[in-house]
Amino acid sequence: MRKLFVTLFQLLPVIISALLAAAHFLRSGTHVLFAISLLTPFVLLIRRPLSVRIVQAALVLATLEWIRTVFVLASVRARAGTSSTRLVIILAAVACFTLASALVFYSKTLRERYRFVTPS
Repeated sequence: MRKLFVTLFQLLPVIISALLAAAHFLRSGTHVLFAISLLTPFVLLIRRPLSVRIVQAALVLATLEWIRTVFVLASVRARAGTSSTRLVIILAAVACFTLASALVFYSKTLRERYRFVTPS
């Protein structure tokens, strides 16, 4: 039981990142991407290395979307003549958090759970 809680705790950044991406896509009106983002963590119920790769790829794509969003919103703010510093800092932090979430699968507990072999 303790191992289950450790696993859930280690997967928390992945779940949070997926929920943030889902909220972003819901707000932008892209409902298909919203559904995909919302369902992504459920792929981890399948204990296979491919599950890890799918989720990691989704997290990298979400990171790229956050970076794209930074550029789009910063340019809108620049055209409007307002400061975008705070926006850039917050979205850059979200992008970094999302990318870092893909690295949790390199922990010993998750490597064992998903039989995930790290490249040497």
